[in-house]
Amino acid sequence: MTPALAFSAEEYAARLAKTRSAMAQRGVETLLVADPSNMAWLTGYDGWSFYVPQMVIVPRDGAPLWWGRTQDKPGAAQTTWLDPDNLFDWPEEHVQHPDHHPVDSLASLLRDHGWTTHLGVEMDNYYYSAASHRILETAFGRDALVDATGLVNWQRAVKSEAEIALMRKAGQLTAHMHAVLRDGFRAGVPKNVLVAEVQAAGIAGLPGLAGDYPAIAPIAPSGTEASASHITWNDRPLTPGEATYFEISGCHRRYHCPASRSLFLGDPPADIRRAETAILTAIEDTLAAARPGATCEEIAACVYDSFARAGYVKGNRTGYPVGLSYPPDWGERTMSLRPGDSTVLQDNMTFHLMPGLWTPDWGLAITETFVVTPTGGQPLADIPRELVVKPA
Repeated sequence: MTPALAFSAEEYAARLAKTRSAMAQRGVETLLVADPSNMAWLTGYDGWSFYVPQMVIVPRDGAPLWWGRTQDKPGAAQTTWLDPDNLFDWPEEHVQHPDHHPVDSLASLLRDHGWTTHLGVEMDNYYYSAASHRILETAFGRDALVDATGLVNWQRAVKSEAEIALMRKAGQLTAHMHAVLRDGFRAGVPKNVLVAEVQAAGIAGLPGLAGDYPAIAPIAPSGTEASASHITWNDRPLTPGEATYFEISGCHRRYHCPASRSLFLGDPPADIRRAETAILTAIEDTLAAARPGATCEEIAACVYDSFARAGYVKGNRTGYPVGLSYPPDWGERTMSLRPGDSTVLQDNMTFHLMPGLWTPDWGLAITETFVVTPTGGQPLADIPRELVVKPA
Protein backbone atom coordinates (compact mmCIF):
# COMPACT_ATOMS: atom_id res chain seq x y z
CA MET A 1 0.00 0.00 0.00
CA THR A 2 1.40 3.41 -0.95
CA PRO A 3 0.99 6.23 1.62
CA ALA A 4 -1.63 8.00 -0.48
CA LEU A 5 -3.77 4.85 -0.57
CA ALA A 6 -3.85 4.72 3.24
CA PHE A 7 -6.52 7.44 3.07
CA SER A 8 -9.56 8.04 0.90
CA ALA A 9 -9.82 10.66 -1.82
CA GLU A 10 -12.48 12.33 0.32
CA GLU A 11 -10.06 12.65 3.23
CA TYR A 12 -7.40 14.25 1.06
CA ALA A 13 -10.02 16.65 -0.33
CA ALA A 14 -11.03 17.61 3.21
CA ARG A 15 -7.41 18.24 4.17
CA LEU A 16 -6.94 20.48 1.14
CA ALA A 17 -10.14 22.39 1.92
CA LYS A 18 -9.04 22.99 5.53
CA THR A 19 -5.67 24.20 4.33
CA ARG A 20 -7.19 26.59 1.79
CA SER A 21 -9.52 28.02 4.40
CA ALA A 22 -6.51 28.73 6.62
CA MET A 23 -4.67 30.23 3.64
CA ALA A 24 -7.53 32.66 3.05
CA GLN A 25 -7.49 33.70 6.70
CA ARG A 26 -3.74 34.37 6.53
CA GLY A 27 -3.89 36.23 3.20
CA VAL A 28 -2.04 33.50 1.30
CA GLU A 29 -2.91 32.91 -2.35
CA THR A 30 -0.26 30.26 -3.09
CA LEU A 31 1.25 28.12 -0.34
CA LEU A 32 4.76 26.67 -0.65
CA VAL A 33 4.95 23.63 1.62
CA ALA A 34 8.50 22.47 2.38
CA ASP A 35 7.87 20.41 5.53
CA PRO A 36 7.85 16.74 4.41
CA SER A 37 5.22 15.88 7.02
CA ASN A 38 2.93 18.52 5.58
CA MET A 39 3.75 17.41 2.04
CA ALA A 40 2.80 13.84 2.95
CA TRP A 41 -0.38 14.89 4.77
CA LEU A 42 -1.59 16.85 1.74
CA THR A 43 -0.54 14.47 -1.06
CA GLY A 44 0.82 11.21 0.36
CA TYR A 45 4.35 11.96 -0.85
CA ASP A 46 6.91 9.74 0.88
CA GLY A 47 10.65 9.49 0.36
CA TRP A 48 14.01 10.21 1.96
CA SER A 49 14.46 13.26 -0.22
CA PHE A 50 14.00 16.08 2.27
CA TYR A 51 17.74 16.78 2.33
CA VAL A 52 17.35 18.73 -0.93
CA PRO A 53 14.77 21.42 -1.80
CA GLN A 54 11.30 20.04 -2.50
CA MET A 55 7.80 21.41 -2.05
CA VAL A 56 4.12 20.88 -2.54
CA ILE A 57 2.60 24.02 -4.04
CA VAL A 58 -1.01 24.69 -3.05
CA PRO A 59 -2.73 27.36 -5.17
CA ARG A 60 -5.99 29.05 -4.23
CA ASP A 61 -7.85 26.62 -6.48
CA GLY A 62 -7.04 23.68 -8.71
CA ALA A 63 -4.79 20.72 -7.98
CA PRO A 64 -1.61 21.08 -5.92
CA LEU A 65 1.76 20.59 -7.59
CA TRP A 66 4.71 18.52 -6.45
CA TRP A 67 8.10 20.11 -7.13
CA GLY A 68 11.39 18.36 -6.42
CA ARG A 69 14.55 16.76 -7.70
CA THR A 70 14.41 14.93 -11.04
CA GLN A 71 15.65 11.76 -9.38
CA ASP A 72 12.74 11.88 -6.93
CA LYS A 73 9.96 12.57 -9.43
CA PRO A 74 9.24 8.85 -9.95
CA GLY A 75 8.77 8.58 -6.20
CA ALA A 76 6.17 11.32 -6.33
CA ALA A 77 4.38 9.44 -9.12
CA GLN A 78 4.37 6.26 -7.02
CA THR A 79 3.34 7.67 -3.64
CA THR A 80 1.00 10.62 -4.25
CA TRP A 81 -2.55 10.95 -5.54
CA LEU A 82 -1.46 13.76 -7.89
CA ASP A 83 -1.82 13.55 -11.67
CA PRO A 84 1.54 13.09 -13.46
CA ASP A 85 0.98 16.44 -15.20
CA ASN A 86 1.20 18.11 -11.79
CA LEU A 87 4.66 16.77 -10.96
CA PHE A 88 7.53 19.17 -11.71
CA ASP A 89 11.27 18.77 -11.23
CA TRP A 90 14.35 20.92 -11.05
CA PRO A 91 17.60 20.22 -12.96
CA GLU A 92 19.54 17.30 -11.55
CA GLU A 93 22.82 19.15 -12.13
CA HIS A 94 21.73 21.73 -9.52
CA VAL A 95 22.09 19.22 -6.66
CA GLN A 96 24.29 20.94 -4.07
CA HIS A 97 25.94 23.03 -6.77
CA PRO A 98 27.93 26.08 -5.64
CA ASP A 99 26.77 28.26 -8.54
CA HIS A 100 23.16 27.16 -9.02
CA HIS A 101 20.23 26.69 -6.69
CA PRO A 102 17.09 24.59 -7.29
CA VAL A 103 14.81 27.38 -6.05
CA ASP A 104 15.71 29.42 -9.14
CA SER A 105 13.65 26.86 -11.08
CA LEU A 106 10.86 27.14 -8.51
CA ALA A 107 10.69 30.88 -9.15
CA SER A 108 10.35 30.20 -12.88
CA LEU A 109 7.60 27.64 -12.26
CA LEU A 110 5.68 30.10 -10.11
CA ARG A 111 5.98 32.82 -12.76
CA ASP A 112 4.77 30.41 -15.45
CA HIS A 113 1.58 29.84 -13.44
CA GLY A 114 1.10 33.51 -12.56
CA TRP A 115 1.67 32.88 -8.86
CA THR A 116 3.85 35.84 -7.95
CA THR A 117 2.16 37.54 -5.00
CA HIS A 118 0.87 36.53 -1.56
CA LEU A 119 3.18 33.51 -1.48
CA GLY A 120 3.04 31.65 1.81
CA VAL A 121 6.35 30.19 3.00
CA GLU A 122 7.17 28.11 6.09
CA MET A 123 9.71 30.54 7.51
CA ASP A 124 10.50 28.73 10.77
CA ASN A 125 10.98 25.23 9.46
CA TYR A 126 13.89 22.81 9.27
CA TYR A 127 13.43 22.26 5.55
CA TYR A 128 13.16 25.85 4.25
CA SER A 129 16.61 27.39 4.03
CA ALA A 130 17.75 30.99 4.25
CA ALA A 131 19.13 30.64 0.71
CA SER A 132 15.73 29.50 -0.58
CA HIS A 133 14.07 32.49 1.03
CA ARG A 134 16.64 34.92 -0.33
CA ILE A 135 16.08 33.65 -3.89
CA LEU A 136 12.29 33.99 -3.63
CA GLU A 137 12.62 37.43 -2.07
CA THR A 138 14.91 38.53 -4.90
CA ALA A 139 12.54 37.10 -7.51
CA PHE A 140 9.27 38.48 -6.19
CA GLY A 141 10.07 41.10 -3.57
CA ARG A 142 9.82 40.98 0.20
CA ASP A 143 6.18 42.10 0.21
CA ALA A 144 5.17 39.13 -1.97
CA LEU A 145 6.09 36.63 0.76
CA VAL A 146 3.83 35.81 3.71
CA ASP A 147 5.00 33.91 6.77
CA ALA A 148 2.90 30.73 6.75
CA THR A 149 4.82 28.89 9.47
CA GLY A 150 2.62 26.22 11.05
CA LEU A 151 -0.32 26.85 8.72
CA VAL A 152 -0.60 23.22 7.60
CA ASN A 153 0.68 21.86 10.93
CA TRP A 154 -2.35 23.30 12.74
CA GLN A 155 -4.74 21.66 10.27
CA ARG A 156 -3.22 18.30 11.27
CA ALA A 157 -4.03 18.75 14.98
CA VAL A 158 -7.36 16.87 15.00
CA LYS A 159 -6.81 13.39 13.64
CA SER A 160 -9.21 11.44 11.46
CA GLU A 161 -10.31 7.97 12.50
CA ALA A 162 -8.00 6.55 9.82
CA GLU A 163 -5.07 8.44 11.33
CA ILE A 164 -5.92 7.25 14.85
CA ALA A 165 -5.99 3.68 13.53
CA LEU A 166 -2.47 4.09 12.14
CA MET A 167 -1.25 5.57 15.43
CA ARG A 168 -2.71 2.59 17.31
CA LYS A 169 -0.75 0.30 15.01
CA ALA A 170 2.37 2.33 15.70
CA GLY A 171 1.51 1.89 19.39
CA GLN A 172 1.52 -1.88 18.96
CA LEU A 173 5.03 -1.62 17.56
CA THR A 174 6.08 0.67 20.42
CA ALA A 175 4.77 -1.86 22.95
CA HIS A 176 6.65 -4.64 21.15
CA MET A 177 9.86 -2.61 21.27
CA HIS A 178 9.47 -2.00 24.99
CA ALA A 179 8.89 -5.71 25.59
CA VAL A 180 12.17 -6.47 23.82
CA LEU A 181 13.82 -3.72 25.89
CA ARG A 182 12.58 -5.14 29.19
CA ASP A 183 13.72 -8.62 28.25
CA GLY A 184 17.19 -7.53 27.13
CA PHE A 185 17.95 -5.06 29.93
CA ARG A 186 20.70 -6.79 31.92
CA ALA A 187 23.89 -5.77 33.65
CA GLY A 188 26.91 -5.85 31.37
CA VAL A 189 25.03 -5.59 28.08
CA PRO A 190 26.59 -2.86 25.90
CA LYS A 191 24.02 -0.13 25.31
CA ASN A 192 24.48 -0.19 21.54
CA VAL A 193 23.68 -3.90 21.44
CA LEU A 194 20.42 -3.40 23.33
CA VAL A 195 19.46 -0.42 21.15
CA ALA A 196 20.09 -2.51 18.03
CA GLU A 197 17.74 -5.22 19.30
CA VAL A 198 15.03 -2.68 20.12
CA GLN A 199 15.36 -0.91 16.78
CA ALA A 200 15.29 -4.20 14.91
CA ALA A 201 12.09 -5.17 16.70
CA GLY A 202 10.42 -1.92 15.68
CA ILE A 203 11.36 -2.27 12.04
CA ALA A 204 10.73 -6.01 11.69
CA GLY A 205 7.40 -5.38 13.35
CA LEU A 206 4.74 -7.94 14.13
CA PRO A 207 2.85 -10.43 11.94
CA GLY A 208 0.91 -8.35 9.45
CA LEU A 209 2.29 -5.10 10.86
CA ALA A 210 5.52 -3.73 9.35
CA GLY A 211 7.62 -1.05 10.96
CA ASP A 212 9.12 2.07 9.41
CA TYR A 213 12.05 4.29 10.45
CA PRO A 214 11.08 6.66 13.28
CA ALA A 215 11.60 10.41 13.11
CA ILE A 216 13.84 10.39 16.21
CA ALA A 217 16.64 7.97 17.09
CA PRO A 218 16.32 6.18 20.45
CA ILE A 219 17.03 8.42 23.43
CA ALA A 220 18.72 6.12 25.94
CA PRO A 221 20.91 7.75 28.62
CA SER A 222 22.00 6.08 31.88
CA GLY A 223 23.15 7.42 35.25
CA THR A 224 24.46 10.97 35.14
CA GLU A 225 24.12 10.88 31.33
CA ALA A 226 20.37 10.97 31.95
CA SER A 227 20.64 14.43 33.50
CA ALA A 228 20.74 15.53 29.84
CA SER A 229 17.39 14.80 28.28
CA HIS A 230 18.40 14.09 24.67
CA ILE A 231 21.51 11.89 24.78
CA THR A 232 21.16 8.85 22.52
CA TRP A 233 23.38 5.83 23.24
CA ASN A 234 26.98 4.66 23.47
CA ASP A 235 28.79 1.35 23.86
CA ARG A 236 29.08 1.53 27.65
CA PRO A 237 27.78 -1.61 29.42
CA LEU A 238 24.62 -1.28 31.50
CA THR A 239 25.76 -0.70 35.07
CA PRO A 240 24.16 -1.61 38.43
CA GLY A 241 22.97 1.34 40.47
CA GLU A 242 22.03 3.46 37.46
CA ALA A 243 18.66 4.49 36.11
CA THR A 244 18.22 4.35 32.34
CA TYR A 245 15.33 5.67 30.32
CA PHE A 246 14.44 4.81 26.75
CA GLU A 247 12.36 7.21 24.65
CA ILE A 248 11.38 5.25 21.54
CA SER A 249 8.56 4.96 19.06
CA GLY A 250 7.17 2.47 16.65
CA CYS A 251 6.38 3.95 13.26
CA HIS A 252 3.79 2.73 10.76
CA ARG A 253 3.01 4.54 7.50
CA ARG A 254 4.96 7.49 8.99
CA TYR A 255 2.64 7.69 12.03
CA HIS A 256 4.24 7.52 15.48
CA CYS A 257 3.31 6.61 19.02
CA PRO A 258 6.29 7.54 21.23
CA ALA A 259 6.60 6.27 24.80
CA SER A 260 9.38 6.44 27.38
CA ARG A 261 10.01 3.97 30.16
CA SER A 262 12.66 3.93 32.89
CA LEU A 263 14.67 0.94 34.10
CA PHE A 264 17.00 0.31 37.03
CA LEU A 265 19.62 -2.34 37.79
CA GLY A 266 19.59 -3.17 41.51
CA ASP A 267 17.60 -1.61 44.35
CA PRO A 268 16.33 1.87 43.37
CA PRO A 269 17.11 4.58 45.96
CA ALA A 270 14.37 6.54 47.70
CA ASP A 271 14.66 9.64 45.49
CA ILE A 272 14.15 7.55 42.34
CA ARG A 273 11.08 5.91 43.86
CA ARG A 274 9.72 9.30 44.94
CA ALA A 275 10.14 10.63 41.42
CA GLU A 276 8.47 7.53 39.98
CA THR A 277 5.43 8.04 42.20
CA ALA A 278 5.17 11.71 41.21
CA ILE A 279 5.39 10.85 37.51
CA LEU A 280 2.81 8.06 37.67
CA THR A 281 0.41 10.32 39.56
CA ALA A 282 0.97 13.09 37.02
CA ILE A 283 0.11 10.75 34.16
CA GLU A 284 -3.11 9.51 35.77
CA ASP A 285 -4.23 13.05 36.65
CA THR A 286 -3.43 14.41 33.20
CA LEU A 287 -5.23 11.62 31.36
CA ALA A 288 -8.31 12.16 33.53
CA ALA A 289 -8.30 15.89 32.70
CA ALA A 290 -7.58 15.58 28.96
CA ARG A 291 -11.12 16.07 27.69
CA PRO A 292 -12.50 18.33 24.96
CA GLY A 293 -12.86 21.87 26.27
CA ALA A 294 -9.88 21.75 28.62
CA THR A 295 -6.85 23.82 27.67
CA CYS A 296 -3.25 22.77 27.20
CA GLU A 297 -2.13 24.71 30.26
CA GLU A 298 -4.93 23.25 32.40
CA ILE A 299 -3.95 19.66 31.78
CA ALA A 300 -0.24 20.53 32.01
CA ALA A 301 -0.92 21.83 35.52
CA CYS A 302 -1.64 18.24 36.57
CA VAL A 303 2.03 17.42 35.97
CA TYR A 304 3.49 20.50 37.61
CA ASP A 305 1.21 20.12 40.64
CA SER A 306 2.12 16.45 41.12
CA PHE A 307 5.81 17.30 40.94
CA ALA A 308 5.46 20.22 43.35
CA ARG A 309 3.77 17.99 45.93
CA ALA A 310 6.77 15.66 45.69
CA GLY A 311 9.23 18.55 46.06
CA TYR A 312 10.30 18.80 42.42
CA VAL A 313 10.28 21.78 40.07
CA LYS A 314 9.87 21.12 36.34
CA GLY A 315 11.11 23.99 34.21
CA ASN A 316 10.22 22.68 30.76
CA ARG A 317 7.09 21.83 28.81
CA THR A 318 5.40 18.53 29.50
CA GLY A 319 3.99 17.48 26.15
CA TYR A 320 3.28 18.23 22.51
CA PRO A 321 1.17 16.93 19.60
CA VAL A 322 2.37 13.93 17.60
CA GLY A 323 1.28 11.90 14.60
CA LEU A 324 2.68 11.90 11.06
CA SER A 325 6.32 12.94 10.92
CA TYR A 326 9.79 12.76 9.38
CA PRO A 327 13.22 13.35 10.91
CA PRO A 328 14.44 15.14 12.91
CA ASP A 329 11.33 15.37 15.12
CA TRP A 330 8.04 13.54 15.67
CA GLY A 331 6.36 16.57 17.23
CA GLU A 332 3.94 18.64 15.16
CA ARG A 333 5.38 22.02 16.30
CA THR A 334 2.13 23.73 17.20
CA MET A 335 0.69 23.75 20.75
CA SER A 336 2.53 22.65 23.90
CA LEU A 337 1.44 21.33 27.27
CA ARG A 338 2.81 24.14 29.42
CA PRO A 339 1.74 27.27 31.32
CA GLY A 340 0.46 30.02 29.05
CA ASP A 341 -0.81 27.81 26.22
CA SER A 342 -4.57 28.36 26.16
CA THR A 343 -5.24 26.14 23.12
CA VAL A 344 -8.51 24.29 23.68
CA LEU A 345 -8.40 20.51 23.36
CA GLN A 346 -10.68 18.84 20.82
CA ASP A 347 -11.75 15.26 20.21
CA ASN A 348 -9.05 13.22 18.44
CA MET A 349 -6.16 15.54 19.18
CA THR A 350 -3.13 13.40 20.01
CA PHE A 351 -0.30 14.28 22.39
CA HIS A 352 2.94 12.85 23.70
CA LEU A 353 2.67 13.48 27.44
CA MET A 354 6.23 14.02 28.75
CA PRO A 355 6.36 14.20 32.57
CA GLY A 356 10.10 13.66 32.73
CA LEU A 357 12.32 14.70 35.62
CA TRP A 358 15.98 15.59 35.21
CA THR A 359 18.28 16.25 38.16
CA PRO A 360 22.07 16.85 38.15
CA ASP A 361 22.61 13.17 39.03
CA TRP A 362 19.92 11.23 37.17
CA GLY A 363 16.90 11.45 34.89
CA LEU A 364 13.60 9.60 34.92
CA ALA A 365 11.04 9.58 32.10
CA ILE A 366 7.76 7.68 31.85
CA THR A 367 5.65 9.03 29.02
CA GLU A 368 2.45 8.26 27.12
CA THR A 369 0.98 9.11 23.74
CA PHE A 370 -2.76 9.62 24.11
CA VAL A 371 -5.82 10.69 22.15
CA VAL A 372 -8.30 13.19 23.58
CA THR A 373 -11.76 11.67 24.09
CA PRO A 374 -14.93 12.77 25.94
CA THR A 375 -13.96 10.47 28.82
CA GLY A 376 -10.34 11.64 29.05
CA GLY A 377 -7.01 10.89 27.46
CA GLN A 378 -6.79 7.36 26.09
CA PRO A 379 -3.28 5.88 25.72
CA LEU A 380 -2.53 4.58 22.24
CA ALA A 381 -0.07 1.93 23.43
CA ASP A 382 -0.42 -0.69 26.17
CA ILE A 383 2.88 -0.71 28.07
CA PRO A 384 3.44 -1.21 31.83
CA ARG A 385 4.35 2.16 33.31
CA GLU A 386 6.12 1.22 36.51
CA LEU A 387 9.89 1.47 36.85
CA VAL A 388 11.41 -1.75 35.49
CA VAL A 389 13.75 -3.16 38.14
CA LYS A 390 16.24 -5.90 37.24
CA PRO A 391 18.81 -7.65 39.44
CA ALA A 392 22.23 -6.00 39.57
